Amino acid sequence: MLKGDHVTNYLETIKQITDVDQKAMDQAQKKLDMLTKPQGSLGRLEEISKQVVGITGKIKTSIKNKAIITIAGDHGVVAEKVSAFPSEVTPQMVHNFLVGGAGINVLARHIGARVVIVDVGVASDLKAHPDLIIKKVAYGTKNMSKGPAMTRQEAIRAIEAGIDVANAEIDKGLDILGTGDMGIGNTTPSSAITAVITQTDVVSVTGRGTGIDDVLLNNKISAIKRAIEINKPDRTNGIDVLSKIGGFEIGAIAGTILAAASRKIPVVVDGFISGAGALIACQLQPKVKQYLIAAHNSREQGHKIVLNYLGLKPVLDLDLRLGEGTGAALAISIVEASMKILNEMATFEQAGVSEKSE
Repeated sequence: MLKGDHVTNYLETIKQITDVDQKAMDQAQKKLDMLTKPQGSLGRLEEISKQVVGITGKIKTSIKNKAIITIAGDHGVVAEKVSAFPSEVTPQMVHNFLVGGAGINVLARHIGARVVIVDVGVASDLKAHPDLIIKKVAYGTKNMSKGPAMTRQEAIRAIEAGIDVANAEIDKGLDILGTGDMGIGNTTPSSAITAVITQTDVVSVTGRGTGIDDVLLNNKISAIKRAIEINKPDRTNGIDVLSKIGGFEIGAIAGTILAAASRKIPVVVDGFISGAGALIACQLQPKVKQYLIAAHNSREQGHKIVLNYLGLKPVLDLDLRLGEGTGAALAISIVEASMKILNEMATFEQAGVSEKSE
């Protein structure tokens, strides 16, 4: 495939996703075991480096070109009083991203990553900016507690918007991708998606999001239950789940994950909303799980259920719940460290150090 000659169609993208390279992982393990340390003594760093080698198929993988793709969308279910903040905050925060003042900007600068801001469903027209990618499917989703959040075609367009953005970033040069989100009310569809796909009761997966009180939490739980009851999403069909109880940014996050997996790029999945996107992506192609690195363990209670369902072990546990890709940025620095261990640390033979006695 020539540079720039990539596929946006989600079905074609899914067809390109293969298992990771087990032979390369075995080679990485042999090298790790020869490094000047007791075998396995660097724990998760060793596991992560081996996974990255399996994803890329290359022992000498370096993590230099890094990007966080932060995708914004609004949610009609906010009308049910499920959030502590109004929808107006979504475009305001997108502006904050663009001027470099948000948490994700700070942490991306810290690790040397570029931040890619995408409007896939903000409920207003955003002012043009050279760093803003407009892929608007609609002006926010419909109220999922009264009917489908979007049409099937809109769900596919959201996924393909994410695929398109990720492919464009990969073409520029990308070694690792972090997912991020912005959208007032988006823990509500994320909770709904988690409840349906993992077959967990709504109360167990629904947290306080931006810090809502008991009244708003009860509204949120009630809205999610109504949405699932009215729409009856088919948990085995990722498009059906996304269209009935999802969000445009969740669909686009799923798309970025699919694109990265199809092109053998490791994906560091941020928190709960990104986790919901990962659930959709994995329903569409289960092999995607092999390409995912869970950034952190969010304080949102549903996130632990997502991680357990996907069999992912979080890199960090810092009580984060901001989103935006902040956890992904921090975890990317750990992934980069893991690859430096694999590629820069001396072997026993190189260092002239005696190995473990028989």
